[in-house]
Amino acid sequence: MNTAEIGVFGGSGFYSFLESTETVDVDTPYGEPSAPPVVGEVGGRRVAFIPRHGVHHQYPPHRINYRANLWVMKELGVQRILGPNACGSLQEHVKPGDFVLCDQLVDRTRARPNTFYDGPATTHISFADPYCPTMRETVVAKGRELGITMHERGTVVVIEGPRFSTRAESAWFKAAGWEVINMTQYPEALLARELEICYANISLITDYDVGLEGIPPVTNDEVVRVFNENNAKLRDLLFAVIPALPAERDCPCATALTGATFEV
Repeated sequence: MNTAEIGVFGGSGFYSFLESTETVDVDTPYGEPSAPPVVGEVGGRRVAFIPRHGVHHQYPPHRINYRANLWVMKELGVQRILGPNACGSLQEHVKPGDFVLCDQLVDRTRARPNTFYDGPATTHISFADPYCPTMRETVVAKGRELGITMHERGTVVVIEGPRFSTRAESAWFKAAGWEVINMTQYPEALLARELEICYANISLITDYDVGLEGIPPVTNDEVVRVFNENNAKLRDLLFAVIPALPAERDCPCATALTGATFEV
């Protein structure tokens, strides 16, 4: 199905941005996606959108069917995915309202199906650089043009959720030098790589994880409030980035499976 070339997974509170849309039903070997994909057009490019938490935010991070969501995108013909999401900051210089374009990821999840390759052929995907370099360059350039406060790189640590961190956990992550904390980037980014789909993260900072001096720990209400305030900036960024993404792919993502399967 060559229905779309670019995909978007919406984060918390960001469920629709396309106009002149159609809803497409796609079957997967992994069950139902978070919602049927909505396909429309942005700047002459066909785009598929899935709200990763479901239309009514009914799927907490550890219950999202990540494999079905990515499989649907592949079936639709998607070659590049933008993954905006709400995140907490672990460092004082990364402030609520900022955007972070992560270039690294640390997985601290523990109970999620996280691969398409369960055998019998053993497949080892290279994941040294989790995010597409071409997409990252485009997002940074367009973010700068729009005047968005954007950190060009950062490491996101992905926790299982749905609870927020303890103070001890947050101090550990901060001491490691990681900038961002999130509950959905893994295995979403990895599964995209396993399907040779380019993927870029856009972290919308909503809070300081367990707070700073004079700032209380994060609450869900505060996350939603700040994310909603950033939705207009995010929409502008996506509408600038999508038409600017190159049609041809010469990045490592496009050939991630080459030589990855163990041959006896």
